Amino acid sequence: MSGNSSNSVIQAQKLVDQLRVEACMERIKQISLTAGDLVRFCQDHRRSDPLLTGIAASSNPFKDKKTCVLL
Repeated sequence: MSGNSSNSVIQAQKLVDQLRVEACMERIKQISLTAGDLVRFCQDHRRSDPLLTGIAASSNPFKDKKTCVLL
């Protein structure tokens, strides 16, 4: 039982350490600024986004090499 108890203490200590690290992080206070930056980034990179432009069949690594024929 003491092994389980010491494991719980170790897990709790790791959680406390993680929370301390997160508490010290500098946060962005104005969401509107962050949202604007995100929109600007998406607009600037939309030409290279494969979800928007698609992938050319010749350079698609996921395209099947052979076709499957069922008889």
